[in-house]
Amino acid sequence: MDAQTLSIQQRAKDYDSDALDDDSEFDEADEEEEEELRKPKRRRANSGKQDKTHSPRKRRRKANEDDEEDDFDLKEGQEVVGEVVQAPKTGRVPPGQISKNTFDFLQKLTDPECNDREWYALLYSLALQIPVYRLAEKEFKDFVDVFTEILTEVDPHIPPLPPKDVIHRIYRDVRFSNDKTPYKKNLSGSFSRSGRKGIFACFSPGGETLLAAGTWCPGKNELATIRSNIARSSDRLRQVISNPEFVKLFGEPKPKEDGGRRNIFGAEDELKVAPKGFAKDHKDIDLLKCRTFAVVHRFKDSEVLAPDFKTKLGEVAAVVRPFVHCLNDLMTLQDNDGDDDDDDGDDEET
Repeated sequence: MDAQTLSIQQRAKDYDSDALDDDSEFDEADEEEEEELRKPKRRRANSGKQDKTHSPRKRRRKANEDDEEDDFDLKEGQEVVGEVVQAPKTGRVPPGQISKNTFDFLQKLTDPECNDREWYALLYSLALQIPVYRLAEKEFKDFVDVFTEILTEVDPHIPPLPPKDVIHRIYRDVRFSNDKTPYKKNLSGSFSRSGRKGIFACFSPGGETLLAAGTWCPGKNELATIRSNIARSSDRLRQVISNPEFVKLFGEPKPKEDGGRRNIFGAEDELKVAPKGFAKDHKDIDLLKCRTFAVVHRFKDSEVLAPDFKTKLGEVAAVVRPFVHCLNDLMTLQDNDGDDDDDDGDDEET
């Protein structure tokens, strides 16, 4: 398993659960749901029945909507139900940028009245015009495509995967959530040498756009391996998280007295006492108490909407690269001789 297992589920103040992407057996169900959305829910077919004579009121309404229905190439017996929202024709940006149109769309999803299947369907798959969601989706795919080129130069370990292989679905997993809104309020993707894991980018208005890296809640065996390797030698990890560029973005490499987030410390699942098998006065007890090894950097909306944001995002990715590579090795069982097949040069480059 690739050690870059950042499945960023934003909890409490640091993480938004909408950012969690569910790469599981439920993907097929999501695809079926997407196919259902493509079907014209807002259109009602006759199902082979004979046409009924419309009342005068319905005939007048039909006459008034004839032009609109012609625009959407409706078949006989179909009609548009609800207010059709077309994609904005202004404010569009070249590939590699994020527009305010996309942020406006995501902001709408924060409204429960809009975050439902019927409203979403009106933005999804109307003919002739590019609908609102499809425009935002295309814009994000174009951004990911351009950013991937930058990222693969920053970290050659990351393959140049197509956007469809790194972008997360907009559907939420509501099975175990009290919040039953069906759609996420962000657009996100993950990048790594195995795809879908590693560096995580999430785009959301209100200063919630972020780039995160590390491993979130690793499994029992993976966590045990990390702790074993830290106990063996914590020098490399401490050097990485103490790098001036790293500290500038994520804070000092030590826990906060109030228990808040700083650097890799202060995660919600951090232990209060020494983990089993380690002395409470171990010299690396601060690191050994961690269960999540992840860092997050947020961006202002003005930064995200700037033409050079992809470059700035790449600069942050360059800073976290040694951290991600270090975690890869910490999650790998080491030989008895202690030889580490790691990226020593990474610590010197950043």
